[in-house]
Amino acid sequence: MRQDELFSHCRSQFPQTVRRLSELVAIPSCSFPGFPREEVERSAQATAKWFREVGLPDVQVLAPAGVNPYVVARDHRAGPGRSTLLLYAHHDVQPPMREELWTTPPFEPSERDGRLFGRGSADDKAGIALHAASIAAWYALEGRLPVNVTVLVEGEEEVGSGHLESFLRSRLDLLQADGVVIADLANHDVGLPSLTISLRGLVAVELELRALERPLHSGLWGGAVPDVVQVLCRILSSLSHPDGTLAIPGILDGIEPATERELRDWKDLPYDRAEFARVAGSDPALVPTDSVDLGRRLWRTPALAINGIQAGTKGKTGNVLMDSAWSRVGIRIVPGMDPRRTMDLLKHSIQSRVPDGFSLHMSEESLAPAWGTSTGHPLFAVARRALAAGYGKAPVEVGCGASIPFVESVTNALGGVPALLLGVEDPSCNAHSENESLHLGDLLSAIRSQAALFGELGDDTFAERPA
Repeated sequence: MRQDELFSHCRSQFPQTVRRLSELVAIPSCSFPGFPREEVERSAQATAKWFREVGLPDVQVLAPAGVNPYVVARDHRAGPGRSTLLLYAHHDVQPPMREELWTTPPFEPSERDGRLFGRGSADDKAGIALHAASIAAWYALEGRLPVNVTVLVEGEEEVGSGHLESFLRSRLDLLQADGVVIADLANHDVGLPSLTISLRGLVAVELELRALERPLHSGLWGGAVPDVVQVLCRILSSLSHPDGTLAIPGILDGIEPATERELRDWKDLPYDRAEFARVAGSDPALVPTDSVDLGRRLWRTPALAINGIQAGTKGKTGNVLMDSAWSRVGIRIVPGMDPRRTMDLLKHSIQSRVPDGFSLHMSEESLAPAWGTSTGHPLFAVARRALAAGYGKAPVEVGCGASIPFVESVTNALGGVPALLLGVEDPSCNAHSENESLHLGDLLSAIRSQAALFGELGDDTFAERPA
């Protein structure tokens, strides 16, 4: 089939795709505690209905006990001689947050200025639309797919995907694949197709430092007994150098450097230092100097964050020496850093700086691994061609500063298969914030790209293709 015919069909059916996506966005499928579970279940059923109406022959809603429902839709009629792709998305969404700040209600989707507004429009019900529409295009024009596909749509990604790994391992009979497409990431900019090839992990601890049995009058006791807040601040400040880089011995060992391809792509990324600073609410002198500096800082350099520090209560604490002080400390780790080793080094560095006579209690709050992939597998060359065709622009390889622990869980459960991390979020989409929106032009380009990907893989298995 000619690619221009495929793309023309994607465009002609796009209003219908947006309509179906809007119906899905209108379902308030928030998976957080305190929100109605029945709405998440309704969202799963609506997702399954969409895939059935597209024409996938095997569609199931699977809800293990106590777990939000998964939707699994399969078409393996291409046969055992063809590649099998696992296409991932999620149908649960974040809470609406402050509804009074939404221009239009979060679960009443509306189109403005080429964008679809509504909670979950970008993150990640757009991923569902991407999978449904790209499959539908092949059915409409050829009556079949040139590859085998299994679509997995999760219902608890926004609360940590706590059951996903066990679900994958328990249902490998349904989910085994040669490669994975995870449609839950972002493009670096509108119209710029982006392959995410690294993710930061997160190591975090909470700590409480104690020096006294109770708060004491600072006039009667100050100078004679220790100030626990000062000591905690000194401990925390010792974890980094004045420029913010980590000062924990050995913690940078083993970090995987950026590849030459990554550095070339970073150099070509659109980056306006003043605009970046404006969006961040920072002075321009405090943000990366250029796009390569940005890439190094965000995607290949670990970053320490003091997420919170507390001693006493604002407005309710007088002239006292506090008995204890609390903090939460996190390190965003990068590929090459082992989370367990990083945690041990962080805890040792903190503990070694505690003076005699103080007591320290630490609890581990996060041990999420970083993730990175080589792009030498033939699937990446195929994906680059498909993205260039669908967007009309060559893709770039980028990292993501956030943590998505389930990526490693998925690839490991499937035996280490390659994963394409793609998506249709963009810097203006406000995912997880008020006024979330989806750039509709990017959604159409992504649909065309995935339809092209199916065609690129259709002649033979990608494992046999040259890189």
